[in-house]
Amino acid sequence: MKAKADYTNIILAPVVTEKSHRAADKNKTIVFKVLPKASKPQICEAVEKLFDVKVSAIRTVKTKGKTKNFSGRQGQRSDAKKAYVTLKDGFDINFAGQ
Repeated sequence: MKAKADYTNIILAPVVTEKSHRAADKNKTIVFKVLPKASKPQICEAVEKLFDVKVSAIRTVKTKGKTKNFSGRQGQRSDAKKAYVTLKDGFDINFAGQ
């Protein structure tokens, strides 16, 4: 059994965008930013243990960081991995705490 700290290292943060809100409302899909080396079974276990829910499906997306100009200097945004986690019926994750 893993400690809760291990699970929080896998799930880095929820992704809060208009697209993620539409996915949550329509398909019961929650989007998380996850550790780039995390596998789908690790993500599934972390979500189920941290939020006390049952996961139906997981889709992952790796995005390359863009080259952008920051105050006149060229820089590179970091690469990221997102997990689209679909929950089973009857389960929900409420980040607002209401």
